[in-house]
Amino acid sequence: MAQDIPTSADAIRALRAEHSTLRARDFCDTYGLSEAQLLAADTGRGVTRISADPDRLMPAVERLGEVMALTRNISCVNERVGTYGNYTSGPHAAMVLQPEIDLRIFPAHWVHGFAVEVETEKGVKRSLQVFDAAGDAVHKIHLRDSSLHAEWDSVVAELATGETSDTIAVEPRKAPEAPKFNADKLLILREEWAKMSDTHQFLRLTSKLKMNRLGAYRHVGAPFVEQVETGAVDAALQALAGSGTEIMLFVGNEGCIQIHGGTIETLRAMGPWQNVMDPRFNLHLRVDHIAEVYVVTKPTQRGDAVSLEAFDAEGSIILQIFGRRTEALDSRPAWEEILRALPRLRAEELV
Repeated sequence: MAQDIPTSADAIRALRAEHSTLRARDFCDTYGLSEAQLLAADTGRGVTRISADPDRLMPAVERLGEVMALTRNISCVNERVGTYGNYTSGPHAAMVLQPEIDLRIFPAHWVHGFAVEVETEKGVKRSLQVFDAAGDAVHKIHLRDSSLHAEWDSVVAELATGETSDTIAVEPRKAPEAPKFNADKLLILREEWAKMSDTHQFLRLTSKLKMNRLGAYRHVGAPFVEQVETGAVDAALQALAGSGTEIMLFVGNEGCIQIHGGTIETLRAMGPWQNVMDPRFNLHLRVDHIAEVYVVTKPTQRGDAVSLEAFDAEGSIILQIFGRRTEALDSRPAWEEILRALPRLRAEELV
């Protein structure tokens, strides 16, 4: 439960100093702040206000070489080591298409930007961080030892806005959209679903029918969607670990979706978190947040795309996992075999 909200940057800094061992996200939740407000309080003290415009930010980041890209929602964190590049701009959607860092960007939600330098026992930690209008994290870029640190000052200077205020105005968080379904359009949903030739057509279809993703999943039925146990995500990760099966794993928020393409090798459970701890890919998943899980089949020109998709209790999507097909390897059959083995719900347990 949130405590009294500090009203000035001085108060935020003083309170943070008293609770320095708390993770930033936990501190902010406790005291009714956003992460962006916490960072803004240190403007001029290792924090520089920068442009959050991806058209400026993404090309500049390429100069930093190998970094760690981080995208999260409240229940899941995707961390991927690689380089930025092959950026495609767009007013409504943009993308970074690299072998390791693969992003879908929604620029309207890239509102507040910060360059951050923090002194630690292991040296200076540098990052570029972007937040939405509510001050919640959209995307973060962390430099590593292997990054081109000599480029940092020029990148920050190029992106700096000149803003020196140590406070920012944030908007209230929008409540997650409740599941939407139009019973009168169920037959049309099923007919049009069967005709899809690309997974990207799905959201256009549900929008046209005044539905959303979870509403459609709850009602469309077989052969398109089957609900499985909430433990199915963990079971799938366990089956994937060390199997050599390549997947596409999507984690995102309203402003950014980050995709891991490849295998999973090492799992390590810690409390409510299940963690992938591979050298260049980490995933941190709150398995206790998972409220509904579905196996979803969408027709495409290259065959069915079959995914495992998890939602929290408020109906927000946590992650999606698909089998991956490359020129060298088609992992979809192995992935579908894993899905067939997942525990199904009994009829009386279905949402």
